[in-house]
Amino acid sequence: MENLQTITLGGGCFWCTEAVYVKVRGVTDVESGYSNGQANRPSYEDVCTGRTGCNEVVKLVYDPAEITLQEILEIFFVIHDPTTLNRQGNDTGTQYRSGIYFSTPEQKQVADDMIRQMSQDKLFGKPIVTEVLPQANYWPAEDYHQDFFEKNPYQGYCMAVAAPKVEKFRKTFAARVKA
Repeated sequence: MENLQTITLGGGCFWCTEAVYVKVRGVTDVESGYSNGQANRPSYEDVCTGRTGCNEVVKLVYDPAEITLQEILEIFFVIHDPTTLNRQGNDTGTQYRSGIYFSTPEQKQVADDMIRQMSQDKLFGKPIVTEVLPQANYWPAEDYHQDFFEKNPYQGYCMAVAAPKVEKFRKTFAARVKA
């Protein structure tokens, strides 16, 4: 357990991203939060104004002996659209931007290499706008945001947006689903 690593990902609404990664084998902890903005200790209401520069993110703790960062990022690029600037679906604003916030130079290298290869292969048919930056100014989201999908599976947004992402993950990465 001493070799665990942390990476922070912004893939739109953190409810959706968290709902997927809590089911990924090798990911030991998932926390929804806010990152890479100017505000210290922002609230959800602050972030929703779009004036804090903060992104809705999930901070993942993972065991590299069980899952590689490349596998984590492959899931990331399947469950969100990395080609839309400051939006995911109907969610618009800088808080919904695509971002990979690394904690080591090796993580940056893996992310940059993947994006370069996907861009070269024209995998998405449009330019990838995912930012790759050091994690900065992270603050955990309020308690009611943690495990939101698990606690509210029949809430409208969860049924319409999060559930299909979870299902796409289960189908595409069946071997990575926690038992």
